[in-house]
Amino acid sequence: MSRIALIALTLLAFALPAHAQQRYDFSAPLMATTFRISLHADSKEKAEQAAAAAFKHIAHLNTVFSDYEPNSELMQLCNAGPNTPFKASPALFALISHSLDLARLTDGAFDPTCGNLTQLWRRTKRVKKLPPADRLAKALAATDWRAVQLDDKAQTITLLKPGMLLDLGGIAKGYAADEGLRILREHGLTRALVMAGGDIAIGDPPPGEDAWEIKLRTFTKLTPDAEEKMETVRLKHCGVSTSGDLYQFTEIEGVRYSHILSPQTGLALTTRIACSVIAPDCTTSDALATAMCVLGKERGEAIVAKLRGVTVKFAVP
Repeated sequence: MSRIALIALTLLAFALPAHAQQRYDFSAPLMATTFRISLHADSKEKAEQAAAAAFKHIAHLNTVFSDYEPNSELMQLCNAGPNTPFKASPALFALISHSLDLARLTDGAFDPTCGNLTQLWRRTKRVKKLPPADRLAKALAATDWRAVQLDDKAQTITLLKPGMLLDLGGIAKGYAADEGLRILREHGLTRALVMAGGDIAIGDPPPGEDAWEIKLRTFTKLTPDAEEKMETVRLKHCGVSTSGDLYQFTEIEGVRYSHILSPQTGLALTTRIACSVIAPDCTTSDALATAMCVLGKERGEAIVAKLRGVTVKFAVP
């Protein structure tokens, strides 16, 4: 479940006294996207040290969560086999636990066990041909978030079905952004944000301001010639993510397929949709942005209405 970067960031311009903190910006290619850090610090050295520590931690998280790296901790879990408790690191246990909570909340519209479907769809995009019905059925049978068992005390994860593959691509970048922000806080830098493609983890606002000014790219309608407009929101202490299919799609036999998979059908979405989610943290906004596209506007808004501190903005045809 890749992510289209539909979020643009603008920073407020303001005059700073000479002794005040200055803004510093950093970027690094990580997790198949570009992570960007904007922070305020009283020295360049302190800013550089904190940003380097944050990027180093995010690079480590990729070795935990990646389904592209055959030796990642996630793939070790998948290779452990069914009904075999796997002792997980705190990061993997925490993210899978959160993933299952969101799967439950969205009735499986977000499903971290969709790895077989992801692999199948990657091949589909390469060969421009829909998967055979038997292979699709097999992949769907191995997709079931209810078949993951957690033991909080032992910190173990057990997959209960044979052949299960996990895919954390729809949540890992948001979690990594949150973790990057946490590392910056540990270095005493709280006025910061961390961007990971279409996901932003937002901390304390810049000096002299009450929020960061974020511009969300929205569209009057989802068509190839859609008119783009920018909506300004002012945010702090939260996460914001955008997902959609305006740019990332493939056409097979005359049908336009999104890059977003439905765990229920095993196929990419054919209905045009995009949305932005604001949530208490970026881990949640990342996963919900994908889930909202799968659920659609009516069902998605009904779920979000029950959640504290979560808002969603849809763009539909």
